[in-house]
Amino acid sequence: MTTFDDRERAFETKFARDEELAFRIVARRNRLLGQWAAELMKLTPAEADAYAKTVVHADLEEAGDDDVVRKVLGDLTSAGVEADEADVRRALEEQTVEARRQLLEVK
Repeated sequence: MTTFDDRERAFETKFARDEELAFRIVARRNRLLGQWAAELMKLTPAEADAYAKTVVHADLEEAGDDDVVRKVLGDLTSAGVEADEADVRRALEEQTVEARRQLLEVK
């Protein structure tokens, strides 16, 4: 093995770890967003947990956050909660910070 091979392998390993962490942060963020929305909709704890899981799965529909925002905003509107897209996006950003904090604190 050469030093170049070792460096290449180290970079690949770091990239894989970083991508996994980014995925976990987004999944945790979506779950936290689902819990935030469930609280606004006054769902029971069991319903809130199930709803948070649906928000996580909604992110798999398309790239980016628009699918999650659309789902949560639609659900809040259907439940009669006064919220707009800006409210959901603001909550999304807040939950991103919280998810990152939670996951990095565990390490």
